[in-house]
Amino acid sequence: MTEDTSPDSAQDPTRRLYGRRKGRPLRKRKSSLIDTLLPALTIPVPQPGERIDPKALFSRPVDEAWLEVGFGSGHHLAWQAEHNRAVGHIGAEPFVNGVAGLLALVDQANLDNVRVLPDDARPLLDALPDESIGRAFVLFADPWPKKRHWERRFIGPENLEKLARVLKDGAELRLASDDMGLVRWMLEHTVKHPAFEWTARGPRDWRERPADWPPTRYEQKAIEAGRRPVFLRFVRKPRAA
Repeated sequence: MTEDTSPDSAQDPTRRLYGRRKGRPLRKRKSSLIDTLLPALTIPVPQPGERIDPKALFSRPVDEAWLEVGFGSGHHLAWQAEHNRAVGHIGAEPFVNGVAGLLALVDQANLDNVRVLPDDARPLLDALPDESIGRAFVLFADPWPKKRHWERRFIGPENLEKLARVLKDGAELRLASDDMGLVRWMLEHTVKHPAFEWTARGPRDWRERPADWPPTRYEQKAIEAGRRPVFLRFVRKPRAA
């Protein structure tokens, strides 16, 4: 993994991205979608102090907006968009191959309720108004297993505070990982955050994927490798009156 050295990250070292921006060369169709479809779906990286109404990003009215941070190859986000068409789905993913994968799924299903930030999610979180997101997902994020890299993990005090601000009262925050070190880390930080309540009442609640939480290729690879995914669901507690 390498440190991002784009001009934006150089100007603000607290927002450096870690990891690859691009992997294998894109096939012709996906490369074409980057040129033709992505411009219509792209959310420009918000500038400091800018405010963005997430529901206004879509070409038609939506009931509410959901946010997925790091959508990987896009299968989960596309499934949610197809099965929740009244919702506007926003995904942030700096990895070009993942963005191309989502675009292919959006094109195939003719989805008009998806918008993409092909970059770091944190400027978008800063730009969203209070109580503007109905559900958020951080699924199978990079576990950064070495202790010296733990501060790179997305779920932590700073980003939980951002999520707590933008999530509506009663909104779900869904987390998942097949890395037990990261699972313990996410539980420790999210459980002790005053804005979130863990909904689990028994082991089945974190061992079994809910019906409205589709399987993904990454999850299947983890299972085939002998790793058991853990599914965590939190709700945003009501704000004080």
